[in-house]
Order: sequence, then C-alpha cells, then structure tokens
Amino acid sequence: MDLSSLLVQFVSGLSTATLLFLVASGLTLIFGVGGVFNFAHGSFYMLGAYLAYTFVATVKLNFWVAALAAALGAGILGMLAEALILRRIYGRAEEGGFQILLTYSLILIIDDLVKLTWGTEYKSLSRPPGLGGALVMGDLVLPSYNLAIIGVGLLVVVLAWLVLTRTRPGRIARATALDRETLGLLGINVPLTMTVIFGIATALGGLTGALAAPLRSVTPGAGIEVIIDALIVVVLGGMGNFWGAWLAALLLGEVNAVAVAVAPEWASLFSYLVMVVTLIFKPEGLFAPRQVRKV
Repeated sequence: MDLSSLLVQFVSGLSTATLLFLVASGLTLIFGVGGVFNFAHGSFYMLGAYLAYTFVATVKLNFWVAALAAALGAGILGMLAEALILRRIYGRAEEGGFQILLTYSLILIIDDLVKLTWGTEYKSLSRPPGLGGALVMGDLVLPSYNLAIIGVGLLVVVLAWLVLTRTRPGRIARATALDRETLGLLGINVPLTMTVIFGIATALGGLTGALAAPLRSVTPGAGIEVIIDALIVVVLGGMGNFWGAWLAALLLGEVNAVAVAVAPEWASLFSYLVMVVTLIFKPEGLFAPRQVRKV
C-alpha cells in the first residue's frame, strides 16, 4: 500500500471517528451527568436522518439548514422523552434495570413510528452542493464531504470544551454529575438541567444522523447499528468520560480504516476485538481519568 492510499484510509478513518464521536458524546454526556444509560440514543440518530431527508426532499431546505433543524427536532423529542418518561424512574434502587428495559422499549416504539411515518423502504440523501466531489492533490484524492464532516467534528469538540469549562451552564452540568441534591439546595432547577442536557445529547445524535445520511442509506433499524458502535466507544473511553470518547472514537475509526484496507472480510470483527481486550485488561476504559481507575 503506497503513501497516498494510507492517507486516504487515514482520512476515511477520521470521518468515521467523527461520526462515532458525535453519537457517543451524547451518550456519554447523559451517562456522565445523569448516570442514565440511554439505550434508545441510536433512535434519535435515526430520527435525525429521517428529519434531514424530509427537510431536504420535501421542504426543500438547504442541507446544512436541514441538518440543524433535524438536530433541533431530535433534541426536542429527547427532552420530551426525558421529561415524560425517564424522569419517573430516577432514584429507584433498581433504576439501572428499568433504564435498559424502558429505553429498549423506546427503540421499538420509535422504530414502529418511523415505519408508519416514512415507510419501510430505504431513503437516500444527496451530498450537499459543492461537496459531491473530491479534493485532488497529486495522487491523493480525498472526498470533500468527508473532510467537511471532520471539520464539523473538530468544531463540536472545541465548542464542547468552551461550554463545559468556560461557561456557567457548563459548570452547572459538571456539578450535576457530582451532587444533584446539593445543587438543588443552592437553588438550581436540577430537573430542568437534566432535561436540557438530555436534549443537547439527543440533538448531537440527530445531527450525526443528518450528517451520515448522504453516506449511508436512511432506513429503519439504523439506530440499533449505531448504538452498538457508540457503546464500544463509550466503553473504550470510560463511562461518562467526554474526552475519553473523543480519543476512543479516533482509535476505533482508524482501526476500522486499517481493517478495511488489510482484511475487509473481517473488518467488522476488529471493533469487537478491541472492546473485548479492553474489558479484560482495563474494564474502566483505556482513557478513564486516573481518579476513577481501580486499584
């Protein structure tokens, strides 16, 4: 394999990593702040893809406007799900089991609603105007849309860092992860904070679905596929570790890119092998903060 092919695979891995991170960041944000494992998070990814398709194909919106509208729609639906359903099981001793059963039920409900609304046939969405081609530099040919996805991912990382570390809402979110009761005594509306955080997380899922729609078919059941990959990222990065999810997504994206180039018939197994090895030797996650590692 020559240098240009390696660079193409590297960029492909980065674009895959970006999509994985955008989904996993929402999942790990919910778990890190609220201690809630939202198994239905992938369904909001799927809703984002369908909403983007509708906004572009039916409403005739610009792709990027449609992607933002899809993210907003997924976020609003996520807030409703948290306020009307998930909030009712917070604080129960058997909360974890309830969360898995309840959010899995949401997957089934959302999948059926999607089939009733959009049908069962596959949908397709064209790449945005101006990004259908490739950037050519000598022998190197890089798809323009993949580069745009990488740019969006980097923008989200920078914005997330600024919001979490430099703003009052970010500090409140981090405090919510540490002690909800004390925060409530200080006058912070903790339930509303949880709802907003859930909305931001599901909006990230919806945005990812919209961005991935031009690269993959828009189809029912897509949420199940993406939640498995997102879960691998969360496990590798450390449960609730936002920056760990970023590093894990980069690792997994490049592993997948190399696997596709070297052994395409076995490519799908490499992600699971990485997760299994991690669970055996470092179950707290490869990038877990030092203070949460087991001794």
